Amino acid sequence: MTDEPLAPGLYIVATPIGNLGDITLRAADTLTRCDAIACEDTRVTAKLLRHLNLHKPLWRYDDHSSEDDRRRLIDAMRDKAVALVSDAGTPLISDPGYRLVRAAREEGLAVTSLPGPSAAIVALTLSGLPNDRFLFAGFLPVKDKARGDTLAELARVPATLVFYESAQRLVKTLEAIAAALPGRDVAVARELTKLHEECRTGSPQDLAAHYTAHPPKGEIVLMAGPPGEAESGETDVDALLIAAMVHDKPSQAAAQVAKASGLDRKALYARAMELKPHGNPKA
Repeated sequence: MTDEPLAPGLYIVATPIGNLGDITLRAADTLTRCDAIACEDTRVTAKLLRHLNLHKPLWRYDDHSSEDDRRRLIDAMRDKAVALVSDAGTPLISDPGYRLVRAAREEGLAVTSLPGPSAAIVALTLSGLPNDRFLFAGFLPVKDKARGDTLAELARVPATLVFYESAQRLVKTLEAIAAALPGRDVAVARELTKLHEECRTGSPQDLAAHYTAHPPKGEIVLMAGPPGEAESGETDVDALLIAAMVHDKPSQAAAQVAKASGLDRKALYARAMELKPHGNPKA
């Protein structure tokens, strides 16, 4: 470490996802030497600064920040070192910081990224699910139909799927995964690096039942293993059509599954009509 000031520009700093002891030496050094910190919630970042015994100007930058807010930060970076942090983990992962980074690069400003904690990576390593290939898909849509559409679109991706989810929506999402991704191994990781850390694995049905009986708290990473060989056959298509027809008419369900699978829409519609009694009786 050194007392020399940092060169002007933007510094993307990963911060602990729970345990403050996970701050890296380089992150602590950068936060010590920067001129100001752009953060999601000044109260959360202030707690980290107290842990590091630091006092820095904190500038709010989150989902609700305007173009003018972004412009002020860009202007400050011309002669100041500005650190960008999220409430927890690596900035830009399911957060709006990418717009700030893009603007800084367009202006020719120096951008430096410091590696560090990420809830998605920690959860993946704990889960025991295949991790040679994975897709981080952020937060699933809140509405049932949009959530189902997204899962149907991801059903054929040959990789472990990694999502962030809220405690309040976890059970509904597990039920949607059970319908759209039948037969998958699923893992739920919560309170990562904290005292009550948990990583529970099993079928989506079993996990939905568990968390219905034991409502979860905290930040959650939800993972679904990759499709097995059996899922490339008719059973998988049937399950996707049935899941889609919970909310859609057979024609809409066929279009949705055709988009996700690449299969013929007319053939899927014919199969959807055969399966219709298993779907939405009102469709």
